[in-house]
Amino acid sequence: MYRLRVRFKRGGEVKYISHLDLIRLWQRAIHRARLPLAYSEGFSPHPRISLAAPLPIGVTSEAELMDIYLVRQVSPHFFSGALSQQLPPGIEIQQAHLIAHNQPSLQAQVRFAEYRVTVATEKGKAEVDAAISGLLSAEHLPWQHYRDTGPRNYDLRALISDLWLAEWHDSYGTIGMRLRCDSGGSGRPEQVSLALGFTQRPQSIHRTKLILQTS
Repeated sequence: MYRLRVRFKRGGEVKYISHLDLIRLWQRAIHRARLPLAYSEGFSPHPRISLAAPLPIGVTSEAELMDIYLVRQVSPHFFSGALSQQLPPGIEIQQAHLIAHNQPSLQAQVRFAEYRVTVATEKGKAEVDAAISGLLSAEHLPWQHYRDTGPRNYDLRALISDLWLAEWHDSYGTIGMRLRCDSGGSGRPEQVSLALGFTQRPQSIHRTKLILQTS
């Protein structure tokens, strides 16, 4: 069994497909490229493909990470070349390399995710800077988020590692966010945007980096 780690971009053309549909997209592309994809054992085998911190629908990224298991060794260069020809617009392989089979799963290694969040607002730059400083200086930020199963209460501040103003214009700006993303909880950029006082949903959310545990 061989394990390839792939970094890829996910553009606007495919930002509205679900996580399961994305897995099926990769599975079909791998089959068309005639690459030796491995499957799990058991009554209902499934492809050995796993993504780190799957993206919510509507979010783009330049930093997606995925592990693909193969039943025989294939060079990363050949893998990337053959598979790239079968991928739709909006999906672009940036890098692929072999990793040790016994490393922890990607999901277990992810610690933080960084985003560029573009918001429309009539606020001034000084007001936005003050909102960011105020949020970062808070020890706690009780928050309630409604899901299909009902309300969920948590400390939003505990999920925020850092915030910064990346760009600012008269009517919109871009905020950088480094948010926690592990088994203990994951920060949601749209919730942080709301906590900063932006009442409208962000115009765009783009993930720029996934930070893994190094040891």
